[in-house]
Amino acid sequence: MEYTVQKLGALAGISPRTLRYYDEFGLLRPARINSSGYRIYGQAEVNLLQQILFYRELGLTLEAIRDIVTSPSFDGARALREHHEQLLQRRKQLDELIANVEQTLAQSEGRITMSNEEKFAGFKQKLIEDNEQKYGQEIREKYGEEAVEKSNRKLRNMTEEQYAACQQLEEDLFAALEQAMEEGDSASELAQKAAGLHRQWLGFSWDTYTKEAHAGLAQMYVEDERFTAYYDKRRPGMAAFLRDAVHIYTGAKQ
Repeated sequence: MEYTVQKLGALAGISPRTLRYYDEFGLLRPARINSSGYRIYGQAEVNLLQQILFYRELGLTLEAIRDIVTSPSFDGARALREHHEQLLQRRKQLDELIANVEQTLAQSEGRITMSNEEKFAGFKQKLIEDNEQKYGQEIREKYGEEAVEKSNRKLRNMTEEQYAACQQLEEDLFAALEQAMEEGDSASELAQKAAGLHRQWLGFSWDTYTKEAHAGLAQMYVEDERFTAYYDKRRPGMAAFLRDAVHIYTGAKQ
């Protein structure tokens, strides 16, 4: 079966303008252009569009999706299995948060007593699973399975006070980085304070600390666009500035 832009957009629930942009971006080309100049899409393009929308739902950028689906090694069936696994993980995460909310409601109604640890269990698990979904493969390849599992256990065992302190420390880190970037010197006292705060923040999840690992993680912040986006959403260039500050802090960059 073949589809025009209008029909495929209606089928997929996206606008014809989006499909035209996907074509111009090199993400989803039509199978052919008919004699009237209309884009015509076949079954292969329908299947590819489904994959693209799955990746969009998982939060990948269009650039990352294009790199994936245009790679000679792209395997549609394997991609579907990966989507399925990621969706199961998301469902598990949502189930845990729902259970956490239900417990909190039951406590507020006097039906159960809920410990402070139980109140934050769902949030800590969400943090772990978000990290796994976004960065799990890269982190495991770089630091190994055992190191990642130790980190996850440490996060799960966080007390309420530690969880709050971790969140506050990250905000302090962002604030210090923003101020240091105003000065524009990654070797400044304020920038080095930010690098120190980053080290403290890592302590909430890292089982052991080394300067080499710290410097390596900071380098990953600029090599992986997902890490870069996390910092640069606060201020463009923040990931690179933090990398430079950490490299000076750890002696990786003189």
